[in-house]
Amino acid sequence: MNQNIAWDQDSSNLVFHGDNLKLLEQLPSNSINLIYVDPPFNTGRTQSRQNITTIKSEQGTRVGFKGQTYETIKGALSQYDDDFEDYFSFLEPRLTHAWRILADNGTLYLHLDYREVHYIKVLLDYLFGRECFLNEIIWAYDYGGKSKKKWPAKHDNILVYVKNPKQYTFNSDLVDREPYMAPGLVTPEKVERGKLPTDVWWHTIVSPTGKEKTGYPTQKPEGILSRIINASSNKGEWVLDFFAGSGTTGAVAQQLGRKFILADQSDDSMETIKKRLLKLSASFAFTNSIYDEFDIAKLHQ
Repeated sequence: MNQNIAWDQDSSNLVFHGDNLKLLEQLPSNSINLIYVDPPFNTGRTQSRQNITTIKSEQGTRVGFKGQTYETIKGALSQYDDDFEDYFSFLEPRLTHAWRILADNGTLYLHLDYREVHYIKVLLDYLFGRECFLNEIIWAYDYGGKSKKKWPAKHDNILVYVKNPKQYTFNSDLVDREPYMAPGLVTPEKVERGKLPTDVWWHTIVSPTGKEKTGYPTQKPEGILSRIINASSNKGEWVLDFFAGSGTTGAVAQQLGRKFILADQSDDSMETIKKRLLKLSASFAFTNSIYDEFDIAKLHQ
């Protein structure tokens, strides 16, 4: 795909390559129905993931079923620097624009972890108002290394704020249901339907061998985004992710009939997103210049 294309009025989606703050400054106020952001977690280390492919080979050193030998081939290494000296100051202007951009029925989902969530919640209480705090979702999983010196950290925190606590979208009937933990205590009809998830979500991470895997570090599973997008937006509405990473938000929005805007400054992110969206036959404009390539107001014509 051309790296610099003019804005096409027939294209309903946008992928922006660059500093997301520059894009946020140009987006119209009260224009986006749902914002999901998964910023770097400020772990203080480089995040990386390498694509690994295993193929049958007579020269392979790994032995599998019926003595078949396999060779492991290492692919491209994707990584980014997850270290900010002042994380609060980094996020504050971006979250200020997020509040301005949200429509009156809009919702913000901010995906963090234990290192920063308590600091950023104070910021969001100030920006949105404490009355606009809807939930803190705990996404729990069980994968990866486990420390024997403390309780292993196996969850992320997702803060949920609404623009207007008297008028926001929440489609409980569209949310995927979960089985009851004590089915004998409810009616057979309820057992068959399942229950609405609580604010604790048990969901596996992206499988290293699954179809979803893109090889991008910190990729989030489609099941998490599907639940969020179904619950807090309607078909045809706008979904924004300005730390787009592997493009999971755009991929799920495309499948659920929403329009999307994705932004990230990583070259690896852009390559991953374009391949993923093209595989879904998604229509989108791609640009790295918000001033020369298109008029952002055309998004809402």
